Amino acid sequence: MSLNDLTPYLELDQLARRDAQRFPKKRYLFQRLLSDRGKHFTGITGPRGAGKTVLLKQLLSEFDNSFYLSLDTLNDDLFDLIRILQRDFGIQHFFLDEIHSIPDAHAQLKKTYDFLNVRVTFTSSVALAMHASSYDLARRVLLHKLDNFSLAEYIYFKYDQKLPTLTLEQILAGNNLQKFMPAAAYFNEYLNGANLPFALQEQRPLLLLQNILDKIIQHDIPTLHALRVDELPVIRDMLTFIGRSGVDGINYTSISGNLKITKYKARQYLELLEKAFVVRQIFPGGTNVMKEPKVLLALPFRLLYRDFSEALGALREDFFASAMQMAGYELLYLKSTRGRKTPDYMLKSDKSHVFEVGGPGKGRSQFKGIDAERKTIFSHSTRLNNNIRPLFLLGLLAPKL
Repeated sequence: MSLNDLTPYLELDQLARRDAQRFPKKRYLFQRLLSDRGKHFTGITGPRGAGKTVLLKQLLSEFDNSFYLSLDTLNDDLFDLIRILQRDFGIQHFFLDEIHSIPDAHAQLKKTYDFLNVRVTFTSSVALAMHASSYDLARRVLLHKLDNFSLAEYIYFKYDQKLPTLTLEQILAGNNLQKFMPAAAYFNEYLNGANLPFALQEQRPLLLLQNILDKIIQHDIPTLHALRVDELPVIRDMLTFIGRSGVDGINYTSISGNLKITKYKARQYLELLEKAFVVRQIFPGGTNVMKEPKVLLALPFRLLYRDFSEALGALREDFFASAMQMAGYELLYLKSTRGRKTPDYMLKSDKSHVFEVGGPGKGRSQFKGIDAERKTIFSHSTRLNNNIRPLFLLGLLAPKL
């Protein structure tokens, strides 16, 4: 490989360094990654548009002897390119964008780790299994997830207001929360697509989100699993069905019945969409229930199928699940075998906590007959009394690092 062959990569590296200067504010994950040490490689996964490329370029600027590569433009063997850049230019730290763009990503990472004394930080817009196939990367790679903006991050990046973070225990206790109430003014705009980092520069972010979804279906999902070409429209139809429906009753059975596919295929497609950060599956708690998940959409994909006012009830649950997951809490949903009303969710780690999510008028009827120590209603309001807490406060939870 000659210097002329390297010229496009060298030019892209310089462009990445200059581009990083346009983004002085840092995401919550930046400091954690900056202080990371050790031989392991570092992976940053998360949805398309979450800001992984910007984060990668910001990190690039902090390291000497570093190099940026966008792998969706790679025309050469990755291992050979890294080897030559290390040997001829003394590069020690490589920042690789969109690792899943190359078909043999696991093999290339393993070979680089085993034979070259370099550090690698990479991004991926799909969830990667580091122990996949014969390339067990579990001990070689440490993964971090970068989500879209939390409500707190959105307020900081958009309005330059830095709010202190909360814990779930603080919210449930209900003490000293009045100082956080001004954040409620931004909650509806956040639900309406402002959680997308690229929405800061775009007046119509949902148009770009549609383009992102198209790329996920046409490019990302086929990299996760070999599918027939005629299966991709079915996945698109499945998302349309989920997006146009309410939250309750969307599961393997209803999807298979609506699309005339097997429940096995419905499950397979949902798992692929979850790995692409489009849907979220929450499985039921309790006993004597069918182990089918409740299917939610990642914010704000639902707005591609319904307008804000029609989708608001479902958007609240999408937000609740997203905010809890970003803070490191795993959820179960509650399902009754006789159809009686129950709260929506419980903590997987502590089933004494149950939660109901709803609008300003949400009441306590959902808790009748529920044996739990703590019962909390998260209401789309600023109500703060008894067991009612404002839903937006969950957007101020400290992220799990």
